[in-house]
Amino acid sequence: MTAVEVCLDDLDGIAIAEQAGADRVELCASLADGGITPSIGTVAVALRAATRIGVNVLIRQRPGDFVFSPAEVDAMVADIVAMRALPNPAGVTLAFVIGALLPDGTIDAAATRRMLDACGDAPVTFHKAFDQVPDLFAALDQLIELGIARVLTSAGAATALEGAATLASLVAHARGRLSILAGGGVRPANVAELVGLTGVTEVHLRAGVAAPSASSVAGGAPTAYDSGIRMVTSAAVIRDLLDQLGRPSGVAA
Repeated sequence: MTAVEVCLDDLDGIAIAEQAGADRVELCASLADGGITPSIGTVAVALRAATRIGVNVLIRQRPGDFVFSPAEVDAMVADIVAMRALPNPAGVTLAFVIGALLPDGTIDAAATRRMLDACGDAPVTFHKAFDQVPDLFAALDQLIELGIARVLTSAGAATALEGAATLASLVAHARGRLSILAGGGVRPANVAELVGLTGVTEVHLRAGVAAPSASSVAGGAPTAYDSGIRMVTSAAVIRDLLDQLGRPSGVAA
């Protein structure tokens, strides 16, 4: 079955994704800014909440780009080490989503290796910084050599469906040495077509819906601190996507 990963920054979404039948979550903070590392407290609560679902933690020290200073790499390594030391009551898979580029857009192997070493035996995904590299296939070979388990990508296109032909070529090029995780505009309406065109065995989506603020005073003029709306994880979107993949909801791959 096609594995389903749900990207989220709402803690309550972990139980929602688990109960709906997703296989993993990518836990982030500040998805409106492209996603950064969640706090260690957020990860601690996530590991207490999960009973089956894998928890992949995004490690990205700041938004803006993927070219990191030595101090920023030090911080990301420290985050990984601290998170690996957290209690994991149900023994769910704790994994990490990392990535770093050099100014010319190629992979920063030294920074990536430092983070990868800190991850130890935890599974590692290289995130969508991959889509900025000048040569996807050379970069894929480099990540395979580094020992990366999975690459999140839309093959450099705006959406995974638009990049379907190149995604299929990446799957063929990888030859099972790592997994190609298709992400970018993945929705229930296009997921079956995407999988059929590319041969990917894993998909990634933000199963989000807008929800009104729980605040009783948020109905007035929006402010920089309370817009009155936030994005939350939708069980209905996950279940719909699983249905399109021929998977019963509530059942993991």
